[in-house]
Amino acid sequence: MAIRPSARATSGQSPHASKKKSCRGPPPFPCASTVRPVRRRAKGFSRSGNSRRPTRVAAHMTTIGLIGAGHIGGTLARLAVDHGYDVVVSNSRGPETLVDLVTELGDRARAATAAEAAEAGDIVVVTVPFNAVDQVPAAPLAGKVVIDTNNYYWERDGHVSALDSGETTSAEVLADHLGSAHVVKAFNHITSTDLGSRGLPPGSDGRRALAIAGDSAEAKAQVTALIDRFGFDVVDAGPLAEGWRYQRDTPAYGPDLDKTGLRDALAAATR
Repeated sequence: MAIRPSARATSGQSPHASKKKSCRGPPPFPCASTVRPVRRRAKGFSRSGNSRRPTRVAAHMTTIGLIGAGHIGGTLARLAVDHGYDVVVSNSRGPETLVDLVTELGDRARAATAAEAAEAGDIVVVTVPFNAVDQVPAAPLAGKVVIDTNNYYWERDGHVSALDSGETTSAEVLADHLGSAHVVKAFNHITSTDLGSRGLPPGSDGRRALAIAGDSAEAKAQVTALIDRFGFDVVDAGPLAEGWRYQRDTPAYGPDLDKTGLRDALAAATR
């Protein structure tokens, strides 16, 4: 199913460009600024709670590849298996370190290298620290829909001037690195605990909404369908450059909001 090319939008200033707040994300890791930006659960639900090339995403997606198997990656793998998908999981330490996770997930899961997960996935989730995005294999992701879950935390990643200044966004850095992949930013403003427990059937009162941003309408439609199946409503924030509206230090980052609340939070974001 082909995805037509779309122009990249111009990004705005990062919401945390000049802020020095303590990191509200993962615990800080050793700083390493190796990336150089080019530019700018219920009934029926599971135990979890819930010039671009043509895309290689199948009409009926069956396999989700995961590059990264931390809190968010592991939770997404569990949700995927619970909802009937096969998963191929990978991390930076090698498949042998994922035996426990794969055993927990069962027959629908296998461990692999990052390149193998990228090749196997109909949709691929990149869920690594920002300072590791330049290690994500680009070639096997060409033309694919890629979900980017990462956030830029300067305390962990080291300062990156183009992000601090708002010249670009972390998701655009990944998109530039990958080239022809169709990047959609998602799952970055919810904790792994809420992601694994707050999913509800469509139409449920209080169903939480998650934001997405991306430059391909068709790619966003596929990611929206996946998120809905996992138990969440979706609000489209616009092109990939608008992903800053639900990054760290914005009203949408963290709170449990329905669609109306999330739309309001996105609109209230400032940079």
